[in-house]
Amino acid sequence: MVEQQGQDGIFIGASADGQRQTLVMKRANRHGLIAGATGTGKTVTLQGIAEDFSRRGVPVFLADVKGDLSGIAMAGSPTAKTHDAFAARAREIGEDDWSYSDNPAIFWDLLGEQGHPIRTTVSEMGPLLLSQLLDLNEVQEGVLTVAFTLADKEGLLLLDLDDLGAMLAEIANRADELATTYGNVSKASVGAIQRALLQLRSQGGEHFFGEPALDIHDFMLVDDKGRGQISILAADKLMASPKLYSTFLLWMLSELFEALPEVGDPDQPKLVFFFDEAHLLFDAAPPSLLEKVEQVVRLIRSKGVGVYFITQNPIDVPDTVAGQLGNRVQHALRAFTPKDQKAVKAAAETFRANPGVDVATAITELKVGEALVSLLQPDGSPAPVERTLVKPPRSRVGPITPAERATLRQLSPLGAKYDTPLNRESAAEKLAAKAQAAAAQVPADAPAAPGRTAAAQPSMFDKMLQSAARSASSSIGRQVANEVGRQIFGTGRRSSSGGGLAGQLVRGVLGGLMRNL
Repeated sequence: MVEQQGQDGIFIGASADGQRQTLVMKRANRHGLIAGATGTGKTVTLQGIAEDFSRRGVPVFLADVKGDLSGIAMAGSPTAKTHDAFAARAREIGEDDWSYSDNPAIFWDLLGEQGHPIRTTVSEMGPLLLSQLLDLNEVQEGVLTVAFTLADKEGLLLLDLDDLGAMLAEIANRADELATTYGNVSKASVGAIQRALLQLRSQGGEHFFGEPALDIHDFMLVDDKGRGQISILAADKLMASPKLYSTFLLWMLSELFEALPEVGDPDQPKLVFFFDEAHLLFDAAPPSLLEKVEQVVRLIRSKGVGVYFITQNPIDVPDTVAGQLGNRVQHALRAFTPKDQKAVKAAAETFRANPGVDVATAITELKVGEALVSLLQPDGSPAPVERTLVKPPRSRVGPITPAERATLRQLSPLGAKYDTPLNRESAAEKLAAKAQAAAAQVPADAPAAPGRTAAAQPSMFDKMLQSAARSASSSIGRQVANEVGRQIFGTGRRSSSGGGLAGQLVRGVLGGLMRNL
């Protein structure tokens, strides 16, 4: 029989000969990778690791991209289809204390539908990440930075997309004034950014910006039993907007890095972050963003945060990031195409060699729920790779019902804090008030129009009508002047100047008549 799980780590599984694989808690903030083809058991592996972190008092954040991780909030059932297989697996690997149990969970949703809404302000996201989200080029990013800089200088809060739109209109109107300080502010670039904002709104992105903004420490709570809360982001609909999904997750990592103090290597992590569909963070990302990802992953370890990437193919993760992932669980890969074969070879080369395991061959032969595992040892070195049967989770495998989700949301300790939006005065309101005041202001020394008192000066609507009339009279006047000039003075051609001097005279008379209508 295999020895029982020690208190210094999380039991991942055991090999056929009883070799146990344990994730050392003191090394759990050294990040990790869970990889494998669709249907090989990645989600179940993730679920089992996450629930054991929670049992040890470590808060967990995970993105539920397929909608089936919500079951972690409920205990598994002996009547479930998976029960017999799970019970047999637990006995096979010597997990004698295995039993079903639930986990404390808080549900979140950027769209606010399946959980508490997650919001941040435009200012907190900053121009770099926002430029990535909007897919802006270098020139447009520079214009966006001008908008942020001017807003900060003039004390204008950028809280939501309305504020940003109003600020962009402001810098477009003041382009000449700003040119000497900030360089050229092209109205074409402003227009391109505004169109990108419209597209973001159509994808539901406007729900992400506003207040109350997320307090990142609310992802780091424990329940009254000392279990770490599991924050579950409903990301099934969000996956239709992959840039919003990946930008949000990178923003969250950045916020954690800035908010948490340095702790070095604590006895156990302060938070563990599971990033599913990891390739979305790196696909078509510009070098500046990749550099930021690498920096955050490298440095956030010292804040006590462990980051675990989940992906189908290990080569989805750039080498600069993959080199920092010390704990690895590799499920089966398929080697049907040259790209698949390259992935198998790359995955095999990342493990510490074990003479008893042919990694390249084993990767293609692994059964569902079986993986090649290499974890950091207490001294920080990677253990030799072992072919491992992964333990079964204790919670429900599969999604919870809408009724169960609604009940859990009502019981959440954070509903009163986040479910009701706030709308305080910010850039949009202040700039609108400024424009309204400017439009209503009449110079004190301006003479009143004939037949009108000062109190009867034209309204804004009157001014708009007068402007339209002047435009119409100018156009009509030119056409009439041309024709009358030709008929009366016998000009033999149409002139762009209204039939020469005669045309100009006629146009002047008619224009005056039109203005006095």
